[in-house]
Amino acid sequence: MTVKETIIALSIHLILPLTGLLSFLRLKKQLKKENIPNAPITELFIIFATYGVLLLVVLTTLFWQWSGMASLGTFYLILAAPIVMGIIAYRHRHTKTISKYHYWT
Repeated sequence: MTVKETIIALSIHLILPLTGLLSFLRLKKQLKKENIPNAPITELFIIFATYGVLLLVVLTTLFWQWSGMASLGTFYLILAAPIVMGIIAYRHRHTKTISKYHYWT
């Protein structure tokens, strides 16, 4: 494996997920700081994870070699993600005016 391939692999499979997780933790801290009532923490985590999987699959397709994990991510995006995201949208259709975080869900 060349240096370029190593950098691509580390960026896609290590740095990107860690960046997403740190961004979510920062958002969670902001929710607690602002005392948001009924904060949609679980829903925002699922949304972060879904878009993270989408980004990982796209970057894997463009810059890396296809793998079993990319296939699992694709199956999740095709089969489960629309249902899960639809449930989140349906459950929060009346709470969008509480805060900007509820609006994002």
